[in-house]
Amino acid sequence: MTARLELFALPGLPMVREGDDLVALILAGLARAGQQLRNRDVVVIAQKIVSKAEGRTVDLADIVPSDEAVGLAAETGKDPRIVQIVLSESVKVVRSRPNLMIMQHRLGFVMANAGVDQSNVAAADGRQRALLLPLDPDGSAAAIRTALAPYADVGVVISDSFGRAWRRGTAGVAIGSAGLPSVIDLRGQPDLFGRTLEVSIIGFADEIAAAASLLQGQAAEGQPVVVVRGLTWHAPDMPVAEMIRPPEEDLFQ
Repeated sequence: MTARLELFALPGLPMVREGDDLVALILAGLARAGQQLRNRDVVVIAQKIVSKAEGRTVDLADIVPSDEAVGLAAETGKDPRIVQIVLSESVKVVRSRPNLMIMQHRLGFVMANAGVDQSNVAAADGRQRALLLPLDPDGSAAAIRTALAPYADVGVVISDSFGRAWRRGTAGVAIGSAGLPSVIDLRGQPDLFGRTLEVSIIGFADEIAAAASLLQGQAAEGQPVVVVRGLTWHAPDMPVAEMIRPPEEDLFQ
């Protein structure tokens, strides 16, 4: 049979607010799409709506910048309050220049602004807020997968958009997953000609997130949940936390 992969975005999802039931919203979106979950589907959920549902917002009016934040704000041209939030979410400033801070997030991710974001975070009261990453993205993915288990045995990926060190542009990556291998290690297996693979490790969850990102978009598309259908895998489940390269293997920081 010809290999085939299907992706579809769930239509009509409302703006998510703190305390919203994401699973109920996903099931309603499936109903609107005339779809039901199938075993081995992967539900890809944009980080932003997970963070909103979990109440991961910070009111800028409550932030008092430290001296370090004020200094870094002067260097980068950013709001000192935002810089303080970024520092609070980080363990290390990797690089900084005007309008850019590359941080090592407390979860191990190396990313711009430690994932702190103000886009699509409007509030009815007009107060300025910033959105943070989920406290435990793998745990969030696992909880959603458990809640979806009565309907089908699915994988769940929580996706975000990262820049790349050597290329322009952002791409979807996984920051949390459950029910699938975040990486698939092919080392020791033969290639087409019988040569043993020595370094091939597939970023499986990242590739799923990147594919889903084509439908999710990164601006005003309003399609934060995508179902990926047709994937197969045989490797054991592995959370995204285990994808983080240990310091002794990191050649770039």
